[in-house]
Amino acid sequence: MSERKRPDLSDATWGRLLFGGDYNPEQWPEETWHEDVRLMKDAGVNSVTLGVFSWSKLEPEPGAREFGWLDTLMDLMHEGGIGVVLATPTSSPPPWMGRLHPDTLPVTEDGRTEWWGGRQHFSHSSATYRRHAAAVTEDLAARYGGHPALTMWHINNEYCTFDYGDEAAAAFRRWLREKYRTLDALNEAWGTAFWSQGYDTWDGILPPRLPHYMRNPGQVLDFRRFTSDMLLECYVAERDIVRRHTPDLPVTSNFMPLWFGQDAWRWAGEEDVVSVDLYPDPRDPLGAQNGALVQDMTRSQARGPWMLMEQAAGPVNWRGVNHPKPRGLNRLWSLQAVARGADAVCYFQWRQSRQGAEKFHSGMVSHAGEEGRTYQEVKRLGADLARIAPEVTGRHITANVAVLHDWNAWWAGAQDGRLSTRVDYPDVLRAWHRALWQAHLTTDFAHPEHDLTPYSMVVVPQLYALTDAAIDNLLAYARGGGTLVCGFLTGVADEDDRVRPGGMDARLRELFGIRTLHEWWPLDAGETVACEGFRGTLWSEEIEPADPDDTNRYKGGELDGMPAVLRKGSAWYLSTLPEPEALRDLLARIADGAGVRPVLDGLPEQVEAVRRGELLFLLNHGREPVTVEVPGTHHDLLAGTAVTDRVTLGRYEAAVLRP
Repeated sequence: MSERKRPDLSDATWGRLLFGGDYNPEQWPEETWHEDVRLMKDAGVNSVTLGVFSWSKLEPEPGAREFGWLDTLMDLMHEGGIGVVLATPTSSPPPWMGRLHPDTLPVTEDGRTEWWGGRQHFSHSSATYRRHAAAVTEDLAARYGGHPALTMWHINNEYCTFDYGDEAAAAFRRWLREKYRTLDALNEAWGTAFWSQGYDTWDGILPPRLPHYMRNPGQVLDFRRFTSDMLLECYVAERDIVRRHTPDLPVTSNFMPLWFGQDAWRWAGEEDVVSVDLYPDPRDPLGAQNGALVQDMTRSQARGPWMLMEQAAGPVNWRGVNHPKPRGLNRLWSLQAVARGADAVCYFQWRQSRQGAEKFHSGMVSHAGEEGRTYQEVKRLGADLARIAPEVTGRHITANVAVLHDWNAWWAGAQDGRLSTRVDYPDVLRAWHRALWQAHLTTDFAHPEHDLTPYSMVVVPQLYALTDAAIDNLLAYARGGGTLVCGFLTGVADEDDRVRPGGMDARLRELFGIRTLHEWWPLDAGETVACEGFRGTLWSEEIEPADPDDTNRYKGGELDGMPAVLRKGSAWYLSTLPEPEALRDLLARIADGAGVRPVLDGLPEQVEAVRRGELLFLLNHGREPVTVEVPGTHHDLLAGTAVTDRVTLGRYEAAVLRP
């Protein structure tokens, strides 16, 4: 008997681009629901997510079930030709849960209970919470598993809860016993000989609660791993329930972009559909690049098409100042997501709330109603997506450059006692991705133990802690002829956060041509260091080279004449972070030497070009019109016109060209 095919996003798209958003009809009278269906159909909406925050509506008191309202909505959606992504409501337990079962409430590192009245107020380790979550999930799946409107399951929402309470402590000890087996192994991994921290009983181990002084970094690292695993257990438990009822429907849960508490590489392996929530700041001049980074990372985790589960049609409500999106920007950023692999473009939320904590967070239908600019732009986008869907849905993107990223390396490096709190891993990652993006190079992301052979160039912005397997993988890639470009503070420690002899793994030092790494020299805020051809920022290193081609040296100061950039064969090492233009130019030059070229030559700075399948997406992120040279004749799917040799894009405009 052949193994059943695991469902994926194509089982929900059916050749379309999904378009819609999180729908919270329980906030509105029933007559509004019919109006919503009319507006959805006018806007080309073909998918809504129901039930994300509906637990108290579904179960107003323990054991009760109120499904009548959801029955009506499921039927309404089906009659309107709109598919439903049905959510389990478990991210926001009802007030009775915490009142009757205080053991379900999370506890902070300093011992404070987090109470109901908001959301995400659950302990991932609570047996009581898990029992109630499983029960409501079971009943949802049993009731709606056969409903014709159902296209996909959405488990919980933005898993992000930390818990330092007693039940979490017991679960942490169980997790540690399974990992280490013996206390001797744990004490060795955590380096408990330091500060007299040796454990003689498992019962003596606690989560890294607030101490008098610095915490043990090995303990903190394992607690971060444990937290990701406990949240994943919650997801898998609910996933398995709905999968038992609907084995042919895909299941997802939405990531927050580059969130610290969740190893998304591990999570992606458990999801049928990888989805993410993305909210770049419309006032951020790097908003488009930050969006591209998240999109590239999500596509790489999905290994193909992915789902933009949430974005904002206008302003959000959680920044200090919440700016709306200028005319055209919502469409542009939505098309950017499709260009970089999204087969679903969705929002939080459909109709802007009139009450509650997010009433100033925008919706596809804003407070201005259907005549408002927001809804009118949503209608235009819906028509655009329907127009291009037949030629883009399911298509893949080929990238010749991989950026390596690992949550464990991030967690290990983000410890209290590091050399510079100014070295923030996500900022370093963004700087390197931004340089490649500005050089018009499309990138994948990869884990350091993934197969790297498909890539002509691999960049490692920073991976403080690396396993032996990861180091062997990098060595094999470089020795096989791949171009490897590595940033500072990489390979410093092993997976237990034990500093490797020499301050960097000896195999990596040999690869890059480093005889001795004498000292790290972090830079103060505003401080730079002169190098041949550029200025370095954030960091510098006192390196004695062996026999590399040290292509750029430090000029002046304590490091005068020492290498800032080293090259040995196809392996490059940067001991500082060049200023943005210098990093862009350096990586572009290295990429060119590796045979990696932009999709189009001579692109204007503000234009992004991405090829997905046979289609070429051109996105103007500038506020001024620009002309792009595109040799040959193409058909612009958005405009419905022929394009020969060049295309003019207005501010925040896009073209989708088919040869």
